[in-house]
Amino acid sequence: MVEGLPSPHKQLKHCLVCLEGKQTRLPFRKSHWRATERLQLVHTDVCGPMSVESLNGSKYFVTFIDDKTRMCWIFFMKAKSELRMVFLNFKRLVEKENGCKILAIRLDNGREYISASFKEICEEVGIKHQLTVPYSPQQNGVSERKNRSIVDMTKRVPKSFWAKAANTAVFLQNRLLTKAAEMKTPLEAWSGVKPSVSNLKVFGCICYTYIPSVKRDKLDQKGEVGVFIGYSEQLRAYRVYQPSNGRVIISRDIKFLEDEEWNWNERTQRKSVLKKTQLSVPHITLTETQTGEASVEETGDDPPVRGTRLLADVYQRCNVVMLEPSCFEEANADGK
Repeated sequence: MVEGLPSPHKQLKHCLVCLEGKQTRLPFRKSHWRATERLQLVHTDVCGPMSVESLNGSKYFVTFIDDKTRMCWIFFMKAKSELRMVFLNFKRLVEKENGCKILAIRLDNGREYISASFKEICEEVGIKHQLTVPYSPQQNGVSERKNRSIVDMTKRVPKSFWAKAANTAVFLQNRLLTKAAEMKTPLEAWSGVKPSVSNLKVFGCICYTYIPSVKRDKLDQKGEVGVFIGYSEQLRAYRVYQPSNGRVIISRDIKFLEDEEWNWNERTQRKSVLKKTQLSVPHITLTETQTGEASVEETGDDPPVRGTRLLADVYQRCNVVMLEPSCFEEANADGK
C-alpha cells in the first residue's frame, strides 16, 4: 500500500509525552463474588453534608446494605462523629433480628471510617475491614449507587424535608423487586415474609387527618389538612406534615387525596387550601321586632364578630351599691 510503514510486529517503546498528557484510569471490572449468607458482607457509605438541615437538625445520612439480600437501613446524623454510635445500634439491631454476625464491612477511606474508635469496634468483634483505594468510589459501587438513588428521590420537596423523603425512599426500595435478590424484594429475602403494598400512598399528596375528640370542642372541625410525608417504622400509621402549625404528626385515621399535590412553590396555594378547610361561621345579629321578640339574621359573607366591650362601658351599665359603712357613726347605727 505504502512504503516505509513500520512492521506491526515490531514492539514500540512507550511514549513518555503521551503517558504524561493522555494518562487514563484503568477500567473498573464488576465483581462476580457475592455473599452467600446474610450479614456476610455489609456495604456502607455516608452522604452529606446537605445544604439545609432536616426538620430534626440532621445534615448527614448513612446507609448499610446487606450484600446477599440488598436490604438497606438508613440512619440520620447531625455530625460524622455520631457514626460510631449509629453503627453500634445498627449492629445490635440486625444481629438480634437475624441471629447472624456481621463478618465484613466494605467502606471508603473517609475519616469517620478509618478513625481509631471505629477500627477498635471492628477489631473487638472480629469484623473485617474492606477499604477502597483512595479516590476510587467505584469499588464501593453498591453503596454509592444506593445513595445516589435516594438523593434523586428526595427532589421536588422543600429542602428541609430531605430526611423524610430519604426515609420513605428506602422504605419503598426495600419493597421493590430486584435482580440482585433473585427477583425478590429485599425485605422478603431478608425476613422470608412477603411485604404488603396495600398501604402505599402517593408521597406529598394532600390528606386530612382526624382530630381526636379530646383535642377539640364539639363545635370544632373534625379534620385538618396535611401533607403525607412518609410511614412510621414502629407503628402501623403514617407521617403527616401540618402546614397550619409546622408540626409532623403520626396518625392512622387519614383520608388521602392522592390525585391532588401540595404546591410547595406558591404560598398562596397553602393559604387557599387552609381557607377551604375552615368552616364558614355565619354572622348572627339580633334585632327587635314590633312584638318585642328577637329575630335572627344570617349573613355568611361577613366575618364573625366577637362580643367584646370595654370595661368602662360595662361599669356604666352596672348599678353600684355601697354596702360598707363609711364612718364609725354609720357602723354604730347599723349595730343598734
